[in-house]
Amino acid sequence: MSLEVSHLCKNYGSQKALDQVTFSASPGRILGFLGPNGAGKSTTMKIITGYIGAESGNVQVMGKDALANPKEVSPLIGYLPEKNPLYQDMYVKEFLSFAGGLYGLSGSQLKSRLAEMLDKTGLIPEQHKKISQLSKGYQQRVGLAKALIHDPQVVILDEPTTGLDPNQLVEIRKLILEVAREKTLILSTHIMQEVEAICQDVVIINKGKILAADSLQNLQSGNQQSTLFLETEEELQLDWFSTIGKVTFGRKGPNEIQIQVSDPNAGRKAILGVVSDRNLNLVNLSQSKKNLEELFREITR
Repeated sequence: MSLEVSHLCKNYGSQKALDQVTFSASPGRILGFLGPNGAGKSTTMKIITGYIGAESGNVQVMGKDALANPKEVSPLIGYLPEKNPLYQDMYVKEFLSFAGGLYGLSGSQLKSRLAEMLDKTGLIPEQHKKISQLSKGYQQRVGLAKALIHDPQVVILDEPTTGLDPNQLVEIRKLILEVAREKTLILSTHIMQEVEAICQDVVIINKGKILAADSLQNLQSGNQQSTLFLETEEELQLDWFSTIGKVTFGRKGPNEIQIQVSDPNAGRKAILGVVSDRNLNLVNLSQSKKNLEELFREITR
């Protein structure tokens, strides 16, 4: 694991902001970090990146202790906060060159990284403009380029698509997917469709506690009831499938039924057994996935 957070605790006075927070993130996968406002997301990210300390716990970044050695670990992390900290009066290329210098880049190394980031983030046409002249979408690109200029192994993005129009949102998502191919990437967002579109893993936090940490696929098709949809060319009788689960006719009428089951794999096998025994012509057999927004509400309720 590139990032391992174990039993992290943080207090603000008498308020417990983080309570035994534990999760991990792997290279080449995007982890969606979800939670209501005030759940502890930003506090967790600030501790990982060394902006603030913690009462107890452990954070390992590429095998290094981030709490004991924040200055040593900082170059391994790229961080884009929710409020993108940009110097509005600086030019794009000037600002990124300045940011690279803060990480110790200079000479040909800085020139090479600067050229790569301008190209990768689509900022070449904008490089000689002042940041204040850029749209919100392009300012987010500058913030992402700044987070990546020193070639970190772990990238943490806090609400990177907030306030973007649909076209800008698609462009930033594509950029995030490209970055994640070779990095460990954590994405904090309130947009559930965004998580479903680009994340492989999900951590859900509420009131400082981790309530779920698993792959998106496992969370959506876990222990809750699943619905299987069966459609055939022939009319179907509900009692043929009554032993499998709760059966109702589907939207298309008597040729389609839906069956609620606790074990989708066993349910599919049983349904196909009935189809075979009665010599039915199968048109469709599919499974619904629980919407992440519904799942989020259930878990954080």
